[in-house]
Amino acid sequence: MATCPKCGSAVSGGSAFCSNCGASVSSTGQVLPRPPAGAASGSLSSNMAGALSYLLGPITGIIFLVLEPYNRDRFVRFHAFQSIFFCVGVILFQIIWGNILLGFFALGFLGWTFAALGNLVYLAFFLYWLFLMYKAYSNETYKIPVIGEWASKQAAK
Repeated sequence: MATCPKCGSAVSGGSAFCSNCGASVSSTGQVLPRPPAGAASGSLSSNMAGALSYLLGPITGIIFLVLEPYNRDRFVRFHAFQSIFFCVGVILFQIIWGNILLGFFALGFLGWTFAALGNLVYLAFFLYWLFLMYKAYSNETYKIPVIGEWASKQAAK
């Protein structure tokens, strides 16, 4: 049975790490440096996780609030909450605008005018969504006027 060169405890055959001190043990018995926490393959940086929290709206926002290393990062939590609140606001706007639009379609031309105006508003929402992703990727905590304060309070908890 091999022993750990760092702490001297017994290491079972074929084991890459010492069960006592956690040091990486190579087949030659040398202690290899341990990778830093958060640098595991597949982990994202805070700015990338913050940007990706906007990708699918509330779905990715919730995912990043649940995933282990990201749910403790205040920057990622802020952008995840802001993503959720922003998308809920857009959905509420769509519901209200759709109901108003149904009423105006009975008036003919005015209904088509409001539909075109709605398309411009949706384009503005899309461009703002891209802007929020860019700000998160740039490591900036950009706050949407009302929603940003709510997100900041939730991220602080």
